[in-house]
Amino acid sequence: MPAHEMPAQRKLLILPGDGIGPEVVRQVRRVIDWLSRRRGFAFVIEERPVGGAAIDLDGVPLSDATLEAALAADAVLLGAVGGPKWDGMPFDRRPEAGLLRLRRELALFANLRPAIVIDALVDASPLKPELVRALDLMIVRELTGGVYFGEPRGIADLGDGERRAVNTQVYTSSEVRRVARVAFELAARRGKRVCSVEKANVMETGVLWREEVTRVHADEFPALELTHMYADNCAMQLVRNPRQFDVIVTDNLFGDMLSDEAAMLTGSLGMLPSASLGAPDAAGRRRALYEPVHGSAPDIAGRDIANPIATLLSFTMMLRYSFDLAAEADAIDAAVHTVLKGGMRTADIMSPGMARCSTTVMGDAILRALDKQAG
Repeated sequence: MPAHEMPAQRKLLILPGDGIGPEVVRQVRRVIDWLSRRRGFAFVIEERPVGGAAIDLDGVPLSDATLEAALAADAVLLGAVGGPKWDGMPFDRRPEAGLLRLRRELALFANLRPAIVIDALVDASPLKPELVRALDLMIVRELTGGVYFGEPRGIADLGDGERRAVNTQVYTSSEVRRVARVAFELAARRGKRVCSVEKANVMETGVLWREEVTRVHADEFPALELTHMYADNCAMQLVRNPRQFDVIVTDNLFGDMLSDEAAMLTGSLGMLPSASLGAPDAAGRRRALYEPVHGSAPDIAGRDIANPIATLLSFTMMLRYSFDLAAEADAIDAAVHTVLKGGMRTADIMSPGMARCSTTVMGDAILRALDKQAG
């Protein structure tokens, strides 16, 4: 992954969204311009509203025209959606509904959440430095099945003041196998170890999950290491000894919780990227959405103080997984590390003795580091 031939022109849809989304995306646009100018890579970029911005403009959180543009793009980069301005709207009309529709229509079933502790920020982690130094793990979360989408679901009135709520945890063999393949493909390029996480001791879906992951391993990836772990133990081990993991693959519910836990090992959501991938087509091309883990942070929107690094690292994931530009992704990652090592910090990662900077100044510094690397 990726195993497809790169187009001469890379079609990129950018959805800045709400809150700090436009501010952090702006810094990515500057890096894209740098790649075009200094490396000669052609990006055909379209920018459209999503979330609250789309509600204000189009009356819906994701217009059909924007969805068509996403389906036609080689990759989609999203900033953030949501904010108190739209909190009172019905659920299916709120900004977040646009993001959910986008994921559903693009059939993005595998969510990739890396948790990487950069050496310059090791003291920002709530864990002891010796536990998280050099941490580099990837959580692969199944994104379109499980208890969040299973039927039946709902709240029923039983009478006499009694109600019953139902959510259904359901998986098929093919759903488990396809996300397992993504995890094994990633592990083959990393530390060659996959830990599959479920609750096979109390859930039939966990039994199916374990059996199907084991089958994919035996049939397709026997050279890699596969272990199994119950979700509650995995939560404990992420705090006790997180470096034991390379790639974790798990279902929608457990992935939601474990990826947030792993995120906090790094010290700040402002540093964490993500990717959501679909199935490969006949040519090997996957639909993909890249976005920072942090939200829209409306309380700091418009103040030029947000951390753009998570969005920039989401873009480097795009370069790797959608455009097969690993060298360029490595260069950008190295520039980020150089700037942080030099002591520059946005407010969310500020520590004593460091130099506090704005969103724009952080972007300036990363571009200078890229120029210096390029010579």
